[in-house]
Amino acid sequence: MQTSVIGYPRIGENRELKFASEKYFKGEISEAELFETAKSLRLAHAKSQKDAGIDFIPSNDFSFYDGLLDAAFLLGIVPERYKKLDLSGLDTYFAMARGYQGEKGDVKALAMKKWFNTNYHYIVPELDDETVIKLTGTKIFDEYAELKAEGIDTKPVITGAYTLLSLCRYLGKKSREDRVAEIIEAYKEIISRLETLGAKWVQIDEPALVKDLNEEDKYFLTRLYRGILAGKGNVKILLQTYFGDVRDVYEILAALPFDGIGLDFLEGKQTVSLIEKNGFPADKILFAGLVNGKNIWKNNYAKTLAMLDELKNKGINTVLSTSCSLLHVPYTLEAEKNLADDVKLHFAFAKEKLAELTEIASLAEDSARTEAESYIKNAAVFASKRDCTDEAVQIRLAEIKKEDYTRLPARSERQKLQKAALALPAFPTTTIGSFPQTADVKKNRSLFKKGEISEEQYKDFNRKKIERCIKWQESIGLDVLVHGEYERNDMVEYFGEALSGYIFTEKAWVQSYGTRCLKPPIIWGDISRKKPITVEWSVYAQSLTKRPVKGMLTGPVTIFNWSFPREDISIKESMTQIALAIRDEVLDLEKNGIRIIQIDEAALREKLPLRRSDRYSEYLDFAIPSFRLVHSGVKADTQIHTHMCYSEFTDIIPAIDNMDADVITFEASRSDLLILDALKKHNFETEVGPGVYDIHSPRIPSVEEIVSALQKMREKLQDEKLWVNPDCGLKTRGEEETKQSLINLVNAAKEIRKIG
Repeated sequence: MQTSVIGYPRIGENRELKFASEKYFKGEISEAELFETAKSLRLAHAKSQKDAGIDFIPSNDFSFYDGLLDAAFLLGIVPERYKKLDLSGLDTYFAMARGYQGEKGDVKALAMKKWFNTNYHYIVPELDDETVIKLTGTKIFDEYAELKAEGIDTKPVITGAYTLLSLCRYLGKKSREDRVAEIIEAYKEIISRLETLGAKWVQIDEPALVKDLNEEDKYFLTRLYRGILAGKGNVKILLQTYFGDVRDVYEILAALPFDGIGLDFLEGKQTVSLIEKNGFPADKILFAGLVNGKNIWKNNYAKTLAMLDELKNKGINTVLSTSCSLLHVPYTLEAEKNLADDVKLHFAFAKEKLAELTEIASLAEDSARTEAESYIKNAAVFASKRDCTDEAVQIRLAEIKKEDYTRLPARSERQKLQKAALALPAFPTTTIGSFPQTADVKKNRSLFKKGEISEEQYKDFNRKKIERCIKWQESIGLDVLVHGEYERNDMVEYFGEALSGYIFTEKAWVQSYGTRCLKPPIIWGDISRKKPITVEWSVYAQSLTKRPVKGMLTGPVTIFNWSFPREDISIKESMTQIALAIRDEVLDLEKNGIRIIQIDEAALREKLPLRRSDRYSEYLDFAIPSFRLVHSGVKADTQIHTHMCYSEFTDIIPAIDNMDADVITFEASRSDLLILDALKKHNFETEVGPGVYDIHSPRIPSVEEIVSALQKMREKLQDEKLWVNPDCGLKTRGEEETKQSLINLVNAAKEIRKIG
């Protein structure tokens, strides 16, 4: 049996791509040096797969920032405002991803959204009527040829035409239907050129096919691929899907002349039943996604082999594959020196999943598989018992009552009480929470963790940072302050470290977007709060000022979604455990005089089922109550804020309002405030702070730009419900750009108050 990998982590074992890119942005290395780092990473990643015995190794899965942006750039989908900057090709690409502010102009970055149901962010391509889709780049060809020259034959990967056109933002009269002819020609040319270079297979990724598709979508898909596959020559085409099943288009895909179809057997609830009902085409190869590309727990060989046996018994020609790209898991367990061996044996990161693929494929052909060493070792892992149950947590879960999910009095009454108690001006200004994590902040935390400074020295440094942060916010006139979060390494890991049931890694980094990497903690057992987490810092910050300081927490949905979850209990149970732990922290903050508490739910949407019919029964019916459980016990005049970022929220606005927060801040700047229409349509009751500028770009917004954004907001939202804030936390930004941006934000709010 052969094996296939859909995609591999790009950042390198030690985040080499991140650090090289950041040096390039600062002008510390040349474009040639950045390209050399990228080339060495591509070769190392492909060689790891070849050495592991993988048969179908991807190329063009590497990206400097984002794969969808790469596909758009390859096809000339570059808005005119970026072309006018007259930058190099690479710098034009980065301007689209990050924005540009310099001697050649000032442009915002393209919008950024979450990639389906993951924490990875993609850049949203823009199509206006003047843009012509045509093959203009060479990246996919260059990277295939580069690896072939090293003796590694690969299957080049590209985002499919359906997914690309479905995720684009259309700015003119032309719709996706008007783009069919030109995109067909572009993809045909890509396939033809790859065949000329010697490619045997081309992988076309179509994750959008696992969403709800209507008859118009199905017709559109059929038109696209009848055209693209016409006269494709001898190169074989793999249509690869992931993150769900293709129930709406299974028969269409089976009838189209693909040579292989990749199906997700893990998140695809109906994948098995679709094959049972319809069979699988004899003239195609099934790439069966059975090794999890999104979680880090070891594969259960017995279960996977049972499925492979079923497929074999049906006479289906099968290749064993990852369920999605391994982009979503860390690079290797080899770097984890502090995890105990009896813990590590339960996990498989990207490199270890390569071994799983080859071992399972070998066992699938072995009639005496149960006697094989690899099978015996794997079976022993799943036969062993983990110490992961906490009886006190289980008792507390059982004691939750229906009324624990409801906060009284009603929000409209609470908002009146809060306005009187807080006495904030119209259009109150605030930030989302974190301030820049400068080198000295990171060094202080590192020295403390290494035991090179005392706890008191560590705390004294942070207290001085907090004092300066509070004084500076007061000096520029911010209304609701934050303490800066200098003690926090990450908004999830920091909380996880204070909760029982979590374990932590040293170098298990996962790309979130561009150069931004996260190190998700692992939920090992039942969750509870060991001691107060944030109270000391919030109380100290509040003691320095008469203005309200927000207590800053991460909510249960986000903590769960940004962790690697358990697979032995339900999402609902795990999330509710976390909610109870954070509820304890909320009540302690209130008891200690904190009048505004922000409970961030940046990742609310990430585990949302891609199909609308599943959203409430499988997620929102317990995710929203989990958030409500966290804050339902506070007093009426304690103001509860939450924050969400970089997702498509317009279709779940009623559910978000049902979270019953008092104030919500949204990312809105990159998407040109499109969410405002949805808020107005649904008579959104929560007070709102749509982000007035993009913190993921180094640009400094002008006062006039922010005033213009606020005027647009006032057209859709009531003045008394409008807050003024950036679109996300400021930890990744530089100090000077942060200061000037916030000064401009405060001055813009003052201008709006004058306008009245």
